[in-house]
Amino acid sequence: MPPKPLAPSKRWFDLIVAGLGLLLLSPLLLLISLAIKLTSRGPIFYIRPRVGRDGHEFPFYKFRTMVVNAEGQGLGIEVAHNDQRITRVGQWLRRWSFDELPQLLNVVRGEMSLIGPRPSLPDQVARYTPDQRQRLAVRPGITGWAQVNGRNDIDWAARIQLDCWYIEHWSWRLDGLILWRTIGAILRPVGIYGRDGVAKDLRSK
Repeated sequence: MPPKPLAPSKRWFDLIVAGLGLLLLSPLLLLISLAIKLTSRGPIFYIRPRVGRDGHEFPFYKFRTMVVNAEGQGLGIEVAHNDQRITRVGQWLRRWSFDELPQLLNVVRGEMSLIGPRPSLPDQVARYTPDQRQRLAVRPGITGWAQVNGRNDIDWAARIQLDCWYIEHWSWRLDGLILWRTIGAILRPVGIYGRDGVAKDLRSK
């Protein structure tokens, strides 16, 4: 297990930046919460279990962008570009990745990092090979190396490979590069729904 990604300085950086982010973005977070509540029935947040460092599960927070019980309708866990289950506010949130902002709370709580592999579903982790379990050596991130190198345009196995490469080659310079590319990915969203317009169920290889 590589020690550098678990360095205390990385945790302090996450805590300071995420804490300041929650404070400075609180007006925006409030406006988004009101918009979700006033335009669609259901909770403000979408909360589901994800697997973090060392295989520990935690509640993963997102702003709700789809109708209630969306996983039991249409494409199920998969999401298409013009999916009728996505709310009007949800379309806007997904376009600018604002639905991910509540994960700053996950970072403050110590369950996630600003940068790292995206957290997996429990049944995804159950399918990991021994080599792929290296992905669990660090806290999962809001953004990561796989996210800025294709996102949903690349298959699940390739994403895991990119994440493992990140863990093996971690440095502050690499994290800075990922943050810079993340800005570009938000301004020019590519790979949100995959090459064919559908974000595939990552449980399938």
